[in-house]
Amino acid sequence: MILNIPTILTLLRIASIPVIMIVFYLPIEDSRLWCTVIFIVASITDWFDGFLARKLNLQTAFGEFLDPVADKLMVVIILVLIVQADPIAYIAIPAAIIIAREVSVASLREWMAEIGQRSVVKVSWVGKYKTGFQMTSILCLLYNESLFGFSIRTIGIVAIYIAALLTIWSMWQYIQLALPQFKK
Repeated sequence: MILNIPTILTLLRIASIPVIMIVFYLPIEDSRLWCTVIFIVASITDWFDGFLARKLNLQTAFGEFLDPVADKLMVVIILVLIVQADPIAYIAIPAAIIIAREVSVASLREWMAEIGQRSVVKVSWVGKYKTGFQMTSILCLLYNESLFGFSIRTIGIVAIYIAALLTIWSMWQYIQLALPQFKK
C-alpha cells in the first residue's frame, strides 16, 4: 500500500466519521453545527483527493478502492445518526432506501469487477445528481436548524426525497446494465 496525499486525505475522511459521531452526541449547544462543519471539510477532502489523484497522476488501486468505501461509510453512518436523532418515518424511509442502494450497488460493482465487467457499471450522470442531492440532504438534516429565518431542515427533507428517487433510478440503471451478466 502506497500512501500518497490523495490516499491520506481519504483516510482522514474515514477518521472524521468517529469524530462526527462523538461530536454529534456531545452535550454541547452547537454539536450539530460542529458536525456539519466537519462534514463539509470531509466533503471538500473527497473532491480534493480525486482532483489531486488525477492532476498529479497519483491514482492507485488502493485509492480507487478506498474512496468509495469512505463515501459510503460517511453517508450510511450519518444517515443513521440523523434518523436516530429524529426517528420519523418520512426521514427514515428515504434514508433506508439510500442505505439499501449503497449496499446493493457496492455489492453489484464488486461482483461485476470479479467477472471482469467493472466498466459496465461506471457512475452515470443520474448517480452524480443523486450524490449531490444526497450530500445536500445530509448537510441540511445534520445541521437541522433555521438559518436567517429559513428552515434548512425543510431543504434537507426535500433533498432526501429527490435523492431517494434518483437512488432508485440509478440502481435500476445499474441492474439493467448488469442484467446480461445475470442471465449468463
